[in-house]
Amino acid sequence: MEEGFARAVEDGLKLSKRLVLPNGAPAPPRPHSPMDRDPVAALGPPSLQHLLPAAPMAYAVVDDPAAVDSPDVPSYQPHVYGRLDPPALIPLQMREVDLRVDCAAGLDAAEVALRARWWVHCVTRSRACHCRIVVPMGEQGSILGAEVTVGDRSYNTHIIDVEDNSSVKISKPECGGLLKQELFSLTIPQVGGGEDIFATIRWSQKLLYDNGHFSVEIPFRFPQFVNPLPKVFMKKEKIQLTVNSGVSKEVLLQGASHPLKEKSRQGEKLFFLHEAVVENWSTKDFTFAYSVYSGDLSGGVLVQPSTLRDYDDRDMFCIFLLPGNNQKRKVFRKAVVFIIDTSGSMQGKPLENVKNAMCNALSELVQGDYFNIITFNDEVRSFSSCLESVNEKTIENAVEWLNLNFVAQGGTDIMRPLNEAMALLSNSHDALPHIFLITDGSVDDERNICHTMKSQLSNRGSKSPRISTFGLGLYCNHYFLRMLASIGRGHYDAAYDTGLIQGRMHQWFQKASCTIVTNISIDATKHLQEFEVDSGYIPDMSAKFPLCVSGRYHGKLPEKLTAKGHLADMSEISIELKVQHIKDIPLDKMRHRYRLMSGMIRTILSDYKAILPDITSALAKQQMNLLTAKAWLSENKQLERKVVKLSIQNSIPSEYTRIVLLQTILEKVDPAQQAKKKPTKQSGPDERSAAPLCGFTLGFGDVAATRENLVTGFGDIKPPEKFEIFEKAAGCCSRVANCCCCMCFINACSKMNDQCAIVLTQACAALACLGCFECCSALCSGGSD
Repeated sequence: MEEGFARAVEDGLKLSKRLVLPNGAPAPPRPHSPMDRDPVAALGPPSLQHLLPAAPMAYAVVDDPAAVDSPDVPSYQPHVYGRLDPPALIPLQMREVDLRVDCAAGLDAAEVALRARWWVHCVTRSRACHCRIVVPMGEQGSILGAEVTVGDRSYNTHIIDVEDNSSVKISKPECGGLLKQELFSLTIPQVGGGEDIFATIRWSQKLLYDNGHFSVEIPFRFPQFVNPLPKVFMKKEKIQLTVNSGVSKEVLLQGASHPLKEKSRQGEKLFFLHEAVVENWSTKDFTFAYSVYSGDLSGGVLVQPSTLRDYDDRDMFCIFLLPGNNQKRKVFRKAVVFIIDTSGSMQGKPLENVKNAMCNALSELVQGDYFNIITFNDEVRSFSSCLESVNEKTIENAVEWLNLNFVAQGGTDIMRPLNEAMALLSNSHDALPHIFLITDGSVDDERNICHTMKSQLSNRGSKSPRISTFGLGLYCNHYFLRMLASIGRGHYDAAYDTGLIQGRMHQWFQKASCTIVTNISIDATKHLQEFEVDSGYIPDMSAKFPLCVSGRYHGKLPEKLTAKGHLADMSEISIELKVQHIKDIPLDKMRHRYRLMSGMIRTILSDYKAILPDITSALAKQQMNLLTAKAWLSENKQLERKVVKLSIQNSIPSEYTRIVLLQTILEKVDPAQQAKKKPTKQSGPDERSAAPLCGFTLGFGDVAATRENLVTGFGDIKPPEKFEIFEKAAGCCSRVANCCCCMCFINACSKMNDQCAIVLTQACAALACLGCFECCSALCSGGSD
């Protein structure tokens, strides 16, 4: 996908050289010359890396080169014949950008809203073209909504129920979606040359945490060729940032990429603003880092009442715990069993990256820990028949064993290695037992695996093994892995691209293995009539990552709660949690209303001064994933309906809903004539046609693809191109001359060298000449008779 997209942008930049703008325009960057034969250039995609979007961008989709011209000053370039297939993408110039970021450490999330204005500067006013908006989101980004206005047309995203036949009528082809994970795309049809595109995109992303520092990183690197002429257009850049630490601790600022000014500070809440007229748009990502000073474990409770639109009438809570900066805090000794899928579909980059991540994980084990490694496909292989103590020799032997046994072949069987790991951990040497399962496939007995593991874990009590799962690609059942991790009181994570495997696995292993507090409980049950955690349990506390759990309750909470757990020396610890009510915060996703006035975007701030993102919005994705996993396991229709309501309420797509793009015509009505008209019924979402957006769901695994060991379950791996070419060629030949052409002949021709091909061509030409000569002789002799 990346290479094809970059090639289309490269073609678009070449086409944009036809433009003649007033006062001269900055020339687009010259693409890497295809004539260069250096090794880097020969690879292709790396040389085009700078053409991939590193900030929200808009492109004109051009398939007719003759339409490319300045809308104001015609260039009178020679006419260009032909069409482009695939179409070229010309980056549009941006006239205005406004970024708003709301961070909440307690919710472990940041909510982002970006408003931008682009100008179709590359299409003559007598023509129109489709325009594509592409938004790269940050870590674990999830789209919350999009609104686009072009002239008298308005487009906005809408969530509909898949099973509701009376819902929006799907009458248009797909117009966007996720090009890949964390890369959102939207296509607006038939935008006229010289028109302005006003867009508001909202998404949520993970708030990063490293060594006690919270940080947010948002793609905000605009290329030079999206800058309009400085003497013609004034470029105004605005960034607003709000931070809520959630605890009564000192907040220390660690740095920012842009010159932010602190506007106010109210307890745990901080307001920052950057607003300036700039010569060029930002050339670096927006980053901001801060830390919450705490010498030891701390935390808090955020509480929000339910609403009439909520799927559950119980109030919502969010409990978060911060590990603090106590370097003397001991980590639990651990007994670890790694279970790694080595089936045929893991061949190539996936298995290689998993092996590298495994070597890193083994290097982080310390003396006093125990470990073993199990690989599985159709068969199960173990590094040792028992748990091995960690020392330099055993780690070296394990790495050698990995190099020998990491061979991708065979099918997928998950139950057998899990049972063997449970047997190995029956004697964990008084260490905290862990199972780490890594797979890219789906199997038929997944529900049976969940029920079997739940039964075995309940029989072992508080010392039962923690099961953490990691999914690779799109063919595995991520909801099965999430449910298995929930049953095993472990952690779930996934990587959908091969380049993300090592980094994600490293974070996943650290979060699950660096345990400092176990068996955490909250004393809320004695104050409440009902108290339910969404995940069904409270995970162990990690020394390197904050802990965040959400749930529902019924009753009245006191001003303070207490969290209790056990440390590595088996002593008990108590953490005081202050309850923070946020019922005065409006439940709308954004605290702004956007209006379009005289072609300029104006922001009207609400009268509310609260800055903390809505709990429902910030945690909705996590809740939906957990409910979907429970609905899959129990096959419960009522839980599926809860997911649907939660999805529609928060405008987040789920497995049981879909996201569509609705179009609305903004009618201009004269106020004098409006009073004379009879009131007419406004067309609602259900009465308008819509275009679907794709790529937002994962599905429940692909057992058939797992059986066939397909390796295309990752977004950056595609099947070999030669297969597609052969199939097309074979189909064409079979229609023209099925009797003398076949797949074997095409395969044989593809393996011939140049000399053989020349000889064969000459032989065919000679036979053709003989045939023509024979035909002419027959005609001449026939005429003489």
